[in-house]
Amino acid sequence: MSYLETQNSLFQQSLNAISLVASYLKIPIYLSSSLQKDSAFTADPYIRTLIYPSNVPSDARSEVLRPSRYDLYDYEEIRISTSDAEFLHAFYIRAPDRSRIPKNITVIMFHGNAGNIGHRLPIAKMLVQNMGYHVLMVEYRGYGLSTGSPDEAGLIKDAEAAYLYIRQRVDLVSHNIIIYGQSIGGAVSIQLTAKFQDDIRLNGLILENTFLSMRKLIPSIIPSARYLTPLCHQIWDTETFIPKIKKIPILFLSGLKDEIVPPNHMRQLYEISQATSKVWKPLPNGDHNTSVLEEGYFESIENFIQNLEPRSMEQHDGVKSWESHS
Repeated sequence: MSYLETQNSLFQQSLNAISLVASYLKIPIYLSSSLQKDSAFTADPYIRTLIYPSNVPSDARSEVLRPSRYDLYDYEEIRISTSDAEFLHAFYIRAPDRSRIPKNITVIMFHGNAGNIGHRLPIAKMLVQNMGYHVLMVEYRGYGLSTGSPDEAGLIKDAEAAYLYIRQRVDLVSHNIIIYGQSIGGAVSIQLTAKFQDDIRLNGLILENTFLSMRKLIPSIIPSARYLTPLCHQIWDTETFIPKIKKIPILFLSGLKDEIVPPNHMRQLYEISQATSKVWKPLPNGDHNTSVLEEGYFESIENFIQNLEPRSMEQHDGVKSWESHS
C-alpha cells in the first residue's frame, strides 16, 4: 500500500471512530431538555449540571479509553498538578517518526463539556497519524480521572497547568504549540491564549463551536431561563477576551446547524477578533457535536497549521483575515 493509500485508510478509520463516539457527546441536548421542565433550574447545582455534565455518560468518571484502543501506542499517561493542588489526568501522544511529517508541533486539546478525553481519541488520532502532530489531551478537574470539581476559575487553572507542562518539558523545548478548543474548550482556550500570547512558542489557536458568553448561551438552550441568567455565576465572557488576542492567528470552525451554540455566536467572535490573521471556515451541515465529520474540517486544520509562520521577538501590527468557503 502506498503512502497516500495508507493515509486515506487511516483517515477513513478515524472518521468511522469519530462517528461512533459522537453519540456520547449529545448529552447537553438531553440535559437541557430535562432541565427546561424542571422548576428547580434556578438552583446553582442545576445550572452547573447543565454547564459541566462530567458524570455523563454514566461511566465517564471511571472508564477512560486509552490511546492504544485506537492503535496509538506511543503515548504517556500522566498527571499534571495545578496551582491549587488538583491533579489532571492526561495523555501525551507522540506522532509517528516519519521524515516527511513535522515533528516539532504539539497540539493541546481542550474538550467540550461532556464525557472525557477517551471520547475524543478518534480526533487525536487524526491529528497524530494523519497530520503528524504530537497531542496533549487533558481532562479538566472533575472530569474523567482528574480530581476536584469543575468551575470556571478551576478550568482556567487547569488550562494554564497543561500549557506550562508542555512549556517546561525539556524534551519538548523545540516544539511550537497550537491550542485547540471545542465548545467550552474554546472558551478555555481563548482565555489561555490571551494570557500567553507573548510566548513566541505559541503559534496558533483553533476554535470550534464556541459561545459569546455563558449568560448569552443559556437562553438559547432554555428560552424560559433567560430571566434567570444573572443567577449563573459561571460567566465565561469569551466576547471580552477574544479581542485581547492580537498576536496569535485563529481558525474559526463553525457548524452552521449547531443546535446548542447558535452559529451567530461564532460569527460574532470572528468579527470582533483582532488576531494577526484569522480564518473563517463554515461547516454547512455541522451540528454541535458532529462538525468534526464535515468535509473540510480536518483539511482546514492542517492547512491552517501548515501556513503558520514561526514567530520572532518582533511584534506584528497588521491584521489579516480571510474566509474559507471550500
